[in-house]
Amino acid sequence: MRIKRIHSGGEFEGKIGYCRAVVAGGFVHVAGTVGQGDDVVTQCASALDVIKAALAEAGTSLENAVRVNYYLPDAAEFEPCWPLLSAAFGENPPAATMIECGLIDPKYRIEIEVTALAG
Repeated sequence: MRIKRIHSGGEFEGKIGYCRAVVAGGFVHVAGTVGQGDDVVTQCASALDVIKAALAEAGTSLENAVRVNYYLPDAAEFEPCWPLLSAAFGENPPAATMIECGLIDPKYRIEIEVTALAG
């Protein structure tokens, strides 16, 4: 089986020892991704941009997402992200889960993890 690893150069990739995405077994597994910005909506948009870039490098897109997990330290901040998420996944929504939990740094308000069919 051929495995392709995609690196985005994020600050934690080298520190922790992981890559942004792995293409294996017909799927693209995108690591939990945080975004930059001062609020949850801005961070959500930024994280989606990083995820889209990783999927594009793997030869696929959010259209082929089959699973998404959202992690937030405050579940009440999830609803403001819904319009962005609905627009991002459009008419091809994946199965989804939202979990309230601590993130690696308190400045982060949302982390998004995606699994998509490989291109």
